[in-house]
Amino acid sequence: MVHPETALINGLRSGETAAYEELVRVFQEKVLNTSLGFLPRMEDAEDITQEVFLEVFRSVGAFKEGARLSTWIYRITVNKCLEALRRRKRHKRYAFFQALVGLEDDRAQALPDQLNHPGIQLEQQERARVLYQAMDRLPEKQRAAFILHKVEGLSHREIGAALDINIPAVESLVHRARKNLQKTLTTYYKNDQI
Repeated sequence: MVHPETALINGLRSGETAAYEELVRVFQEKVLNTSLGFLPRMEDAEDITQEVFLEVFRSVGAFKEGARLSTWIYRITVNKCLEALRRRKRHKRYAFFQALVGLEDDRAQALPDQLNHPGIQLEQQERARVLYQAMDRLPEKQRAAFILHKVEGLSHREIGAALDINIPAVESLVHRARKNLQKTLTTYYKNDQI
């Protein structure tokens, strides 16, 4: 009996439409959520999600037997997100304008409304905005490891495979990311007291 993942990969390699549809059905939410961790504007995350699936479809022939499909897809997702962030940084005027007018507020709007009270929603949006700003300041690898661990819930082994690093390096990146976020957020809340 052929393993379902192997059958899916074989279907993709054969160019079967049903295999591509199954791939999207199984992985779309995971790819979108990971993308939102890096690029919290829904439109950007949806664009990256499409790019990821196109890349998977185009390069499935290079997929290594014995590797996990999910790990490979996470690696592609992280790489596409980091590429998008690098493209943004190259546009200094855009980055300056974004910081100046606070376009990162779109990130808070991308979050689901969990409570209907306007005061609570505003507070949640502010916290989300502050957290995403702090995450944006993390070095790329720390941000990637932190998002995959805390947002996606991947194990250190899965993160290591996705980022092509060993488990102690993953542990170190997650730990340093957490410490850097604590430092940034503590400073923010200390300075923001009324």
